[in-house]
Amino acid sequence: MTAISSRQTGPVAVPVPATVRFRAACPDCRERFELAAGALRLAIGASRRTTFYTFTCPECGSAVRKPAGERIIELLTGGGVRTLRLHTALR
Repeated sequence: MTAISSRQTGPVAVPVPATVRFRAACPDCRERFELAAGALRLAIGASRRTTFYTFTCPECGSAVRKPAGERIIELLTGGGVRTLRLHTALR
């Protein structure tokens, strides 16, 4: 698995260990667990409201959506989490 890091010279593949795990908690069942990068999705929008990460709780099956600040974005993208960049419509 690799993460893409963009620099002035263009995208550069950065190796990411397959064993990267992220600690998470479910707000519904309050269970705490670790998730692989493939179990998370990151959406980056134009505002704080539209920038978030999602996962499904492995204990209760709830769909979880949590806000993602700059540090969370950095950790998730560096760990190989798939990222969706949301675009706003032109007026």
